[in-house]
Amino acid sequence: MSTDTVTPRRPAAGRPARSSLMRSAAGLLPTVPALAWFLLFAVGPIVALFYFALLEWRSINADRTFVGLDNFARVIGDDVARQALLNSCIQLGVSLPIIIVGAFAFAYYLNLHPPGHRLIRTLLFTPVLLSTPALAMVFSGVFAPSGLANAVLGLIGLDAAQRPWLAQGATGLAAIITIGIWSGLAISTVMFTARLSALPTEVFEAAELDGCSHPRRIRAIAWPMAREFVGVVTTLQFLWTLFGSAALVLLLTRGGPGNDTVTLSFLVYDYAFGRQQVGYSQAIAVGLFILGAIGLLGIRSFFNEKSEES
Repeated sequence: MSTDTVTPRRPAAGRPARSSLMRSAAGLLPTVPALAWFLLFAVGPIVALFYFALLEWRSINADRTFVGLDNFARVIGDDVARQALLNSCIQLGVSLPIIIVGAFAFAYYLNLHPPGHRLIRTLLFTPVLLSTPALAMVFSGVFAPSGLANAVLGLIGLDAAQRPWLAQGATGLAAIITIGIWSGLAISTVMFTARLSALPTEVFEAAELDGCSHPRRIRAIAWPMAREFVGVVTTLQFLWTLFGSAALVLLLTRGGPGNDTVTLSFLVYDYAFGRQQVGYSQAIAVGLFILGAIGLLGIRSFFNEKSEES
C-alpha cells in the first residue's frame, strides 16, 4: 500500500497580483468610452490650439508652415494685443465685483419675499431669453446719439454729457461693460436666489430676534454660508465675460473706434476670420487660455482660503 501524499500545488508567485490587476482593468472598461470622449473633445482641442499657434496659416484651405514661436513673439510686441489684454482686464475688474456683490444683495432682498418678488424673478430671465444679436440691437438703440441714454440725460438737464456713446473709445468700452453687467446681474441674481432660499430660515430668524440688521445678516450669515456657491457663480461669470465678449464687440463697435474697444476674444475672431491669419489668432487664443487658467486658479484659491479661515 502506497503511503505517498499529494502536496497541493502552490499558486505561482505574482498570480494573485495579476488577477487583481485584471479585475481592476475589467472594472475600468465601462469608463473607456467616457475617457475616449474626454481625450477627443476636451484634451484634443487644447493640443490642437497649441499646435496651430506654431503655424503660419493664412486660411482654412491654405498651406501651413511651421514657424515655431514666431507668432508668440509677434503677440508680445503687438500693441493691439496689449490693448486687448488691458481692455479685457478692465472689463473683468469692473464687471465681476459689481455683478457678484450686486446680484447677491439683490437675491437676499428677493428672498425676503417683498411685494411682486415673483414677477421680478420672472423678469430677471429676460436677458437669458434675448439672443446676442437682439441684445446688441436693443442697446445700440439705447446708446445711439438720439437714443434713450442721451434722452434721459437731456431730461435731467445734463445736455453737456450727451455723446455718441459707441463711437468714442472710453464710452464705447463702458457701454459694452454696462451691457455685460446688465445681463450678468440678472442671471446671477436668479442663481443666488435659489441658493439663499435653500439656507435654513431658523438662523435668520434667530438673528432677527437678536436685533441683527440686514447688512449684518448678509455679511455674517448669508455670505459665509453660501460662499462656495458664490465661488461657482464667480467662476462662471469670469468665463462668460472673458470668452463671451467677442460677439457684443463685433456687433456694436467691431473693436473701434481705432482699437479702443478690442478684447482678447474679439481679437481671436478678428484675426482668424477677418484678417485670415489663423495661426496668429491661435497664438492670441493661447494667451487667452492662459489668462483664463490663471483667473480660475485665483478665484479657486481666494474662495478656498476664505472657507478655511471661517
